[in-house]
Amino acid sequence: MTTPWGEPALTRFPEDPSDRLRAWDASDEYLLRHLATERVPLDGSVVVLGDRWGALVTALAAHRPVQVTDSFLAQEATRANLARAGVEPGTVRLLTTQDPPPGRIDVLLVRVPKSLALLEDQLLRLAPAVHAGTVVVGAGMVKEIHTSTLRLFERILGPTRTSLAEKKARLIFCTPDPALERPANPWPYVYTLPDGIGPAAQGTVVNHAGVFCADRLDIGTRFFLRHLPEGRGGRVVDLGCGNGVVGTSVALADPGAEVLFVDESFQAVASAEATYKANGVPGQAEFRVGDGLAGVPSGSVDLVLNNPPFHSHQATTDATAWRMFTGARRALRPGGELWVVGNRHLGYHVKLRKLFGNSRLVASDPKFVVLKAVKR
Repeated sequence: MTTPWGEPALTRFPEDPSDRLRAWDASDEYLLRHLATERVPLDGSVVVLGDRWGALVTALAAHRPVQVTDSFLAQEATRANLARAGVEPGTVRLLTTQDPPPGRIDVLLVRVPKSLALLEDQLLRLAPAVHAGTVVVGAGMVKEIHTSTLRLFERILGPTRTSLAEKKARLIFCTPDPALERPANPWPYVYTLPDGIGPAAQGTVVNHAGVFCADRLDIGTRFFLRHLPEGRGGRVVDLGCGNGVVGTSVALADPGAEVLFVDESFQAVASAEATYKANGVPGQAEFRVGDGLAGVPSGSVDLVLNNPPFHSHQATTDATAWRMFTGARRALRPGGELWVVGNRHLGYHVKLRKLFGNSRLVASDPKFVVLKAVKR
């Protein structure tokens, strides 16, 4: 990536030479050019929110920025990109969206996330550290910035305007107003599950901002909950756990099950733990932020339950699903099972047959399928 501060070599995480998706886009380049052209002072406290793969903090490493991210993968990519650029460990402070925010912010750079709820939550968390002299600049591709995005900046921080578009990217300029009366943070959001979905019916869900389907049970998960395996016990993984309702349902049905909740989103794992505790489940559980089943010993799991995502930011890709399936096969004991729910058109049965040598249709409706693969 070419920047006013050099040309760092950047990759996504996990690094895959066959992946053609870049670790930056035109909005990262636009933002960095703006900082240099306008000579924005960077000698104070610089905070970067939502840096996708560490492109911004790697370019600005000499100014010792703080990165705030919801993504474990983005954080690992940042570590790798900083090391590749020769940046000393500790130069860039890496925080998650669940960590206490910095006490003072002189420059706030925001990569607009896909989730408006996550942006709302994070701006509200960071706002007390923003002062009248704080420079606030947002960045995103044109298709990522909407009227609702600008209204959110205005409602939480102050008057907001946008730049002209360049290479389908746009900047957001916000002037903080210390006198602005900010709304209360509505996150996390708590709601009650409907009837007819098995053991979790009428249970409680706690959703932190940015977690998929924050205010209701999505139809794919609803379908999955009606067709989960019963009485399996043993070591169970809710892989890509989101708000944790699938793993919690298993634990409610079988208190003897040992459930591991895994997601790459810090917000999601916090939601899963809160959902589990809110339902008073008596069984054992572990909550882990990470890259799928990496770090889980081979042959140590009896059952993996998975509703894989098919987007990486704005890109549609099956790479995440394939890594999840591959990790599940490695982690499962012989005879262990992977259960997957997904849209019919995604053709997951083909991938499962290729990887496991088998795939059985458990349930289907016009939109979704539940598939089972057994490790031989």
